[in-house]
Order: sequence, then structure tokens, then C-alpha cells
Amino acid sequence: MASSKSSLAIMLCVTLAVLSNVVLEAEARAFFVFGDSLVDNGNNNYLATSARADAPPYGIDYPTHRPTGRFSNGFNIPDLISQAIGEEPTLPYLSPFLTGQKLLNGANFASAGVGILNDTGIQFANIIRITLQMEYFEQYQQRVSDIVGPAETQRLVNQALTLITLGGNDFVNNYYLVPFSARSRQFSLPDYVVYLISEYRKVLTRLYELGLRRVLVTGTGPLGCVPAELAQRSRDGNCAPELQRAASLFNPQLQNMLNSLNSEIGSTVFIGANIRQSNIDFINNPGRYGFVTSKVACCGQGPYNGIGLCTALSNVCPNRDVYAFWDAFHPSEKANRIIVRQILTGSPDYMSPMNLSTIMALDAAANV
Repeated sequence: MASSKSSLAIMLCVTLAVLSNVVLEAEARAFFVFGDSLVDNGNNNYLATSARADAPPYGIDYPTHRPTGRFSNGFNIPDLISQAIGEEPTLPYLSPFLTGQKLLNGANFASAGVGILNDTGIQFANIIRITLQMEYFEQYQQRVSDIVGPAETQRLVNQALTLITLGGNDFVNNYYLVPFSARSRQFSLPDYVVYLISEYRKVLTRLYELGLRRVLVTGTGPLGCVPAELAQRSRDGNCAPELQRAASLFNPQLQNMLNSLNSEIGSTVFIGANIRQSNIDFINNPGRYGFVTSKVACCGQGPYNGIGLCTALSNVCPNRDVYAFWDAFHPSEKANRIIVRQILTGSPDYMSPMNLSTIMALDAAANV
């Protein structure tokens, strides 16, 4: 009898695994992306800003082997999520090719350099701050409504999957940008984090008001461990402690805020993606993931290849798959794949309250 129960349990697990794979491939849905350079796929190409990735060697491993505006050697996190849910990668909202039927796949509103706060990234001049990204999303809905009507537009938006990535720049390109920055004189670090979380809550509340009902919200990565910060702040190759403290304060408070929002709404709208944990895994044990280093960027110059921009004149590693970081701030495509794997199938240590495979299965069942 016990053996029979065990066999039944194994069969059930296999069936669920197969079903979850089918759901991920079959249940294509619109996908929206908001945030910063970790998820920007080319909006900044259309802006007069220094925060661009539209020149070689960016895109060296993309299928076209050409720069696309992604801050990666190849695919970024939204690309890999799109592949998992059976969609073509969403186009940048500013792309002239985002018209007609392509609008129904969703859109990417992200812009490198932005943060939760509108004064983050001021040195980059023309970037699409998060308030403007949400205004563009309203504009997007009107454009879609002109094609399929308001009722179908509302359904498309309500059933869409959304990814938002913000927060890192509010530390790296604001609070810690220069010694005695305006924000660091205004707030102690703990008070600044509380302020960021309160402002982020307003952003997420607005996304809900605009109709979004499944929103993946990533935490910040281990900010003090990226090659740029090692080059500027580390004497011994260890992660910069103050930036690590910032991430360790921000991420738990972000998850608590998401839990609070979901409780108020009475539904699991916001899902916390603990990107920091995914990054720590391959930073602390790079060899386990096939990396030869998690400290030195593939593309760059200076200590850890962490100084300045990645350009055609930079050092570029011959095999990007053995480097955790592509440039001074951004993961390689291989590292992005590890992060997305945890988004798809990760335990509660990585995804709270559930991973993307579970979300897709639940939503598919609800729509049957």
C-alpha cells in the first residue's frame, strides 16, 4: 500500500511538472516591464543620454551579434522571462516598430539610470523616470484601446504579467554617488531606506490603479559586490560593506511592504523576487555555476574591469559564459539565466509568496 501511495505521489509530481511546463509555453500573455538598466531593452537608444548601450561590444552574444540597447552581452532578464511564457521579447515603448498587433504583446517602458526617486540619475539627463514610464503606460492603453476597444484592453492589462526593477540606482547613483550627497545629508541610511520604500509603495499602488494584477517586484542585488564598487571602494576584493548594508536594509522592508499591499488589496498582486539571493549564490560560489570569477567584469578597464564604461576600447573576455558580470554593473547573460531560473522555479527563499511557474499554473486554471 505504501509503495502504491509513493508511486501515485511520484506520478502526481511528474504530471504537475509537465503541466507547469505546458502552461509556461502555452499561456502566452501580454508582458510589461518597468524599471532601470537591468531591464531596459533599448528605450534609451532614442534619448539624448549618456546611459546607453547601443555600441559594441554590447550585444556581442545577442542573436544578431549587434548592440540593441540592452546592458548585456546578450539577453537580459525580461527577454528570458518572455521566452519562458511563450512570447517574443517586448519592444521598447519608444521603438517606432511598436505598432499594431505588436502592441498586444505588451511593452517595455524601462530606462537605464532611473530610480524610485525622480532626482536619481540626474547626471544622465534625458531618461524616462518612473512617473513618466507610468504615463507612457496610460498612453499605451489608449493606443491599444483604439485597436481592440476599451473592454478588451482592460482584459489584456488585467491578465498581463508585469516586471518592475527599481532601487539600485537610488543608492549607487544618488545616495552614494558622491561624498556628502544631498540625500545623504538629508537622511541617515536607515531613514533613507524607509523613505524609498514609502515612495515605492506609491509607484506600485499606481500600477495597481492602472489595472495591473500580477507584478513581479525585484529587490536590489548585492550592491557592494559589483565590479564598479569593488574598484572604487574595496581594498581587499571583499564586497563594499556600506552598500551591502543598504541592500540588506532595503530588501526585507520591500518584501514587508509587498505583503502589506497584498493584504490591503486582498489578493496576491505583488510577488517579491529576491534577486539579491540569486546573485549572492554565484558571487559566493562562482565555480559551482561555471564561472571563473564573480569579481572581474568581462568588459571594462582598471581594477576588476570596474572603471568607466564598456566600450570598443575596453578589455573584453573571450568567453562571456565564465564571467558573472558583463560590465561594471550588469550581470552576464549566463548570470541572468540563473536569476530567471530562480524566478521561474525558485523556493520561497527566492520568490515570495510563490514562483512564476506557480503563478502561471494558477492563472491558467482560473481562466479555464
